[in-house]
Amino acid sequence: MASQDWFDKDFYAVLGVDKAVSDADLKKTYRKLARKYHPDSNPGDAAAEAKFKEISEAYSVLSDAEQRKEYDELRAMGSGARFTAGGTGGGFDDVFSRFSQQRGGTAGDFDDIFSMFGGAAGGGGGFGSGRFGQSTGGFRGFGGPQKGSDVRARTAIDFTTAAQGETISLQGEDGKPFKVKIPAGVSDGQKIRLRGRGRPSPDGGENGDIVVEVAVRPHPVFTRDGLNIRLTVPVTFTEAVFGATIEVPTLGGDSVKLRVAPGTPSGRVLRVKGRGITSQKGTGDLLAEVQVAVPSHLDDAARAALEAYREAEPRENPRAEMMAKARQ
Repeated sequence: MASQDWFDKDFYAVLGVDKAVSDADLKKTYRKLARKYHPDSNPGDAAAEAKFKEISEAYSVLSDAEQRKEYDELRAMGSGARFTAGGTGGGFDDVFSRFSQQRGGTAGDFDDIFSMFGGAAGGGGGFGSGRFGQSTGGFRGFGGPQKGSDVRARTAIDFTTAAQGETISLQGEDGKPFKVKIPAGVSDGQKIRLRGRGRPSPDGGENGDIVVEVAVRPHPVFTRDGLNIRLTVPVTFTEAVFGATIEVPTLGGDSVKLRVAPGTPSGRVLRVKGRGITSQKGTGDLLAEVQVAVPSHLDDAARAALEAYREAEPRENPRAEMMAKARQ
């Protein structure tokens, strides 16, 4: 912030406090105002956002004992002082003389005022480069201390690990190893956030997080449908026609028996309750979709039997209903 603003702005009035306000009351007042005018509490309200920046600017100066002392001394010189590069009235000579009077006119006063301006007269970055322009540290920046940056990592896990959960070791982008618990039911692309385990804040705020993005490798048999697990179960033509009791695998490695009713068509889904994914959200089911397998090799006896069946089967067109609906 340019030093001229310190003359033009009454930070005590901005915060609505007395010049003798204690540090504790100052902080209490600032936090109350910050909550009231924070942009998150006033989305789209430009006036509230401007007020929030104004009170944050005031607090950034008054909350620092050294800056507050300098601010009070500069304000005591009077609002007529102006920091200009030349001209008459209100120039550097005016400020130097008033500052000398404030501190007793010793030779060290010039060093003091140059150090206050942070190199302003020496070309070291202008008025905003020294303590006048400080905007971070403690509650000095808009919104308070700055959170530390996050550390990001990626991992690829198999389908079973994603479904059942496991604690694994990883290495972050900063090269440091860490352990992360993969919760049961994690999905492909999901991010796991380990709060407070990232990089430290530069100004006393909270640490950043570790963010782990999970990729789940596909399974050769199972697919996921929410908390349910799906698989396709082939059955023979005679099993579908006459019915059968068949055995199907589960994700845990064991198998369960399913009853295929007589006349079961391809695409029918048989459900096994409670054999899906178990997570904090609940437990899913195993969904077995029946697919009638067409034999690719027939011996003479089987071919003869099927030819006999073809001659005897009902003269029905299984596509007739579909064709009728398509013409509607």
